[in-house]
Amino acid sequence: MKERILLLIIITSLLAFLIVFQNYFNTMWAIIFLVGFMALYSIYMWIATKYRKRKLRKNPPIVNYDFHPFVSILVPCHNEHEVIEKTALNILNIDYSDFEIILIDDRSDDNTAEIIKNLEKKYDKITALIREKDAIAGKSAVLNDAMKLAKGDAILVFDADAKVEADFLNKMILKLEPADVGAVQAQKVIINAKQNFLTQCQYNEYILDTHLQIGRDAVRGAVELRGNGELIKRQALKSIDGWNEQTIVDDLDMSTRLHIKGWDIRFCPEAKVYEEGVITFGALIKQRRRWVEGSIRRYLEYAGQVFTSEDMSLRVGFDLIAYISEFLLPFWLIAEIFIQALHFIKGDSNGILTSAILVTTTAFFFIISFIYALRKYANLNFIKSLYQAIVTSIYFLTIWFPIAMFIIFKIVFTKKTMDWGKTQHGVAIISESELQ
Repeated sequence: MKERILLLIIITSLLAFLIVFQNYFNTMWAIIFLVGFMALYSIYMWIATKYRKRKLRKNPPIVNYDFHPFVSILVPCHNEHEVIEKTALNILNIDYSDFEIILIDDRSDDNTAEIIKNLEKKYDKITALIREKDAIAGKSAVLNDAMKLAKGDAILVFDADAKVEADFLNKMILKLEPADVGAVQAQKVIINAKQNFLTQCQYNEYILDTHLQIGRDAVRGAVELRGNGELIKRQALKSIDGWNEQTIVDDLDMSTRLHIKGWDIRFCPEAKVYEEGVITFGALIKQRRRWVEGSIRRYLEYAGQVFTSEDMSLRVGFDLIAYISEFLLPFWLIAEIFIQALHFIKGDSNGILTSAILVTTTAFFFIISFIYALRKYANLNFIKSLYQAIVTSIYFLTIWFPIAMFIIFKIVFTKKTMDWGKTQHGVAIISESELQ
């Protein structure tokens, strides 16, 4: 109920602001403010990234190679018989001496449990945890159960389809060493990008996320965990009482709670974790719906603590608030167009032109960010980057805008549900070039 009321207040206030602003002020000033804010924040992140890179090159940080905690690697599995054995064998090849692997069967109705039991018998580092059929559903509950067995001072979480290189943990662990760092997130990469149009767009989407995460890390902002390839200090986990079992986005929920408690989260682009992109439109909608709903709900749930936390830095708080706008933007733009359409019907022909400028400006900055990210982190030339940026922007418009609008109305008018919408693994077609 609290989330519903708060969201209703936010969207009502936004509508009232738009109506008042358009009736009494020149809307062009809103466009100028929006463009200015987006440009300044983007430039700020770009300068911070360049400055940090130059600073690290001139004065490399002192690395404490004695920091070598025992790591518990947790892999939740629900009907993962297609991929879990390959994933476990891949993780076993990690070049790090002190770790264990806990494979957790979460009420599967295929032969996942049998596979992980057999793996436990073959390999000393592997422990199989079989959850009861009436156990609490959800990834958070799975991970909390596994923590009762975990021995590590650091906890590494992988999805059941994860694939990493041997030096993955050595790259990640050094970033976890500072006392104020509670967690580190690896760069996520779609491994089957070339399978179809949707997987290519997801690959591009993850590249943009890498660009944003690096920027947020450079300004010491609100870097977020992504569920797959996240490394967390046990001490940090204990400080927030583990995973929240009442959320459908365990990673984003934990990110916000860690920030509220004053923990820093770092991003490690050098360590890559590869995962499958979903291959059908229906599966993509189901996955993104969960991500959007969970993310909006966690912002609403922790809004008060974000504004009142004495432990969270101002930079992180500002960054969190700035990124809330990505979920309000679809509602804002659609409301803007609707209001301006009413003005047009009344004879004010300037309204539609202003809305068109606003939408075009927003799309321009979005495409520019994509081009930069694809050129820098996917090593594409300008023409290919431009094409992929335009195509993926259309994909975003088609996927994210309708889902964001649907979730906003769902939160306001329906009861909260714990619908996970499991992602199917083992359906990727991977080329030799993508494996390298």
